[in-house]
Amino acid sequence: MKTEMKSLMFGLSLVAGSYLTAQTTPTTNDTVKMETTANATGTAVTNPTIEALQKQVATKPDDTQALVTLATAYQDAGDWNSAIATWNKITAIIPDWAPAYYSIGYANQSAKNNQGAKQAYEQYIAKVKPEEVEASKQNLGYAYFFIAFQDKDTDKEKAKQYIAKSLQYDGSNQDALALSKTLMN
Repeated sequence: MKTEMKSLMFGLSLVAGSYLTAQTTPTTNDTVKMETTANATGTAVTNPTIEALQKQVATKPDDTQALVTLATAYQDAGDWNSAIATWNKITAIIPDWAPAYYSIGYANQSAKNNQGAKQAYEQYIAKVKPEEVEASKQNLGYAYFFIAFQDKDTDKEKAKQYIAKSLQYDGSNQDALALSKTLMN
């Protein structure tokens, strides 16, 4: 069972890894204020791919690979509420799988729910295992940056600590560097 779980985790990390890295490519402060035109009303989005995945998940509700693919399809379609709900199902099955929390943060941020995004990014940071840190540096850097940005006006000391961690993981992030300079003034 332990070997099967490791295989599942490895497989899921491969499925989500390239997608999660792609989520960090926008690095401007505009990302923090991200606006979405797709599904701003919360209406469920459907297409043949999503419908097929929904059927697959309906027959095997604990199929984490299908759930990850469905959550990703919802995100690709801009259906942030369905994406969040699906990522939450994944965390119920695999509560220690950090990438799901990062994706919940990303989807909440895209849905303009910065408080939900902040909470999810905090969970992501807490869930990353020491052996996963190297592969997760860019996402960790962004998660710390986002939280620092959210806290800059309400908890300047926490924001300073988080921006320092952000730069520790991704020293090339220009927005993190700019925020760091702002916080030091």
